[in-house]
Amino acid sequence: METKQFKAESKRLLDMMIHSIYTHKEIFLRELISNASDAIDKLYFKSLTDDKVGMNKEDFAIRIYADKDSRTLKIVDNGIGMTSEELENNLGTIANSGSLKFKNENKLDDDNQIIGQFGVGFYSAFMVAKKVTVISKAYGSDTAYQWESEGVDGYTITEAAKDTVGTEIILEMLDDTDDEKYGEFLDTYRIKGLISKYSDYIRFPIKMDITHSRPIELSEEDKAAGKTPEYEEYIETETLNSMVPLWKKNRSELKEEDYKHFYTEKFYDYNSPLKYSHVVNEGMPSYNALLYIPSKAPFDYYSKEYQKGLQLYSNGVLIMDKCEDLLPDYFGFVKGLVDSEDLSLNISREMLQHDRQLKVIAKSIEKTISNELKKMLKNEREKYEEFWKEFGIQMKFGVYNGYGINKEKLQDLILFTSSNENKLVTLDEYVTGMPEDQKYIYYATGETIARIEQLPQTELVKDKGFEILYMTDSVDEFAVRMLASYKEKEFRNVSSDDLGIEKDEKQEEEIKAKEAESADMLKVMAEALDGKAAKVVLSKRLKSHPVCLTSEGEISLEMEKVLNAMPGDQNVKAQRVLEINPEHEIFGKLKSISEAGDNDKLKKYANMLYTQAMLIEGMTIDNPVEFSNLICELM
Repeated sequence: METKQFKAESKRLLDMMIHSIYTHKEIFLRELISNASDAIDKLYFKSLTDDKVGMNKEDFAIRIYADKDSRTLKIVDNGIGMTSEELENNLGTIANSGSLKFKNENKLDDDNQIIGQFGVGFYSAFMVAKKVTVISKAYGSDTAYQWESEGVDGYTITEAAKDTVGTEIILEMLDDTDDEKYGEFLDTYRIKGLISKYSDYIRFPIKMDITHSRPIELSEEDKAAGKTPEYEEYIETETLNSMVPLWKKNRSELKEEDYKHFYTEKFYDYNSPLKYSHVVNEGMPSYNALLYIPSKAPFDYYSKEYQKGLQLYSNGVLIMDKCEDLLPDYFGFVKGLVDSEDLSLNISREMLQHDRQLKVIAKSIEKTISNELKKMLKNEREKYEEFWKEFGIQMKFGVYNGYGINKEKLQDLILFTSSNENKLVTLDEYVTGMPEDQKYIYYATGETIARIEQLPQTELVKDKGFEILYMTDSVDEFAVRMLASYKEKEFRNVSSDDLGIEKDEKQEEEIKAKEAESADMLKVMAEALDGKAAKVVLSKRLKSHPVCLTSEGEISLEMEKVLNAMPGDQNVKAQRVLEINPEHEIFGKLKSISEAGDNDKLKKYANMLYTQAMLIEGMTIDNPVEFSNLICELM
């Protein structure tokens, strides 16, 4: 029996197949089952026009046999089979695709779901097997043939005994090592798991004889004697795959319970999804998709460990468990899958060869998600607010990320808590409710809503009857700065130097007069705060509070807090301004100290008031003991 040699380029490719092309060894079963499905597809296609085939669709099946004693795994199909010449061409020359040739010769369109394209998946068997035997009998042939190989050293083809049409692939598994346990692929539970993961939607049944045990019924005498029943083993043939994907079924025949059950089973979530969408896209590329919005954020959602992505299928065969390119980061909470027949895969079928189709699909999915969220916001407000509490931070981060490139896509989906009744509002709702004389969209930042409501800086805005957006997330102000405006209305922090709220002329003149009279006092106080505050001014915004801190320039007080809380020595500082309420009794006290010429005491008051303003703002003070002693001294 002559051993034939692989061609030199095939040897190199086979070596690559075994050692580097496939990421996971378990993928071999997916590839062999996909090839078996292709073979059945070909014969089924012939049966539609050739009565001699004598088989209906229900007669076709793939069978798995695992023998732990002999360490062999067998994959058997009753498909079209291969002649000696086809064994030579398809298995002797790596990357010669019989499936692709069949598809081209018969001018099949994409509706005929022949999976194989490259003719290399078969060789993934050598990742787990030391010897591979293929016994095949082609449809219309009287003779069966056996192809046998132990890897790169070559192969043999001989006549064989086989009564039925189809192909048997027999793998003699590699010996277990400390690092690799090849025997696991002979375990029934492991095989069932791999088929469920990768080949659940192969459209022909994948069957396996499963050994079970059951108690032998005891006689009445044995029961009375309290005997323990013995067990007997029995074999039952089970179909391991569901065959018809949920997403390939007509939406009219599915119920809400079907979608929810699929989600909880497939994505291991105890909670039902908040929303789902069944997409059938018949464009180019065509695809089906099931998209789910979880009702609760995963425990690791806001951590580095979380990996976004949708499952990616090609003709019902799982290609990637998490395809990150299908979702933008701000929609990373979406779970689901995409199945397309139009993807260009690389030879391992694990990755995409070209990303053009994927980009088109991703763009379409993003639009679908956005539309679903807008519909939920409009028609199911309470449900949308539930969603927002779980995933809103990521959406706001999406506004800020990438220098605001996606802000227009997201600005109508974001919510903020309003000072009016502490309810969530959209930016559109805020702007629509603005009085005619209101110039800006006002917002205030802080750790909690309760703390924001106590900020002195909010007094003037509230006194004018203007609504304030409360922002408690660290990303909020960064997102708002990136938005800059909404419907031609600029955002304005209540702590900014210019609120755009005009006082009457009499008040303006009074404040200017007091500033002129107090120029020396304010200068001494500013000198006392050198390095802490850029200047000390009389406030136009305070009503009842004695002092507050505001900022000038691009960096606000809240941004300073957020940036300095990040890893690394950021040392970011806002340009702080200490504002003093000229209508408060503290102003009279300061003025009397200044008129008495006690600048030393005035400086102490400046430091005390500055520290007090820091505490109101929720900022950490450097020396609490010194502050406490200063209060006692001045009292």
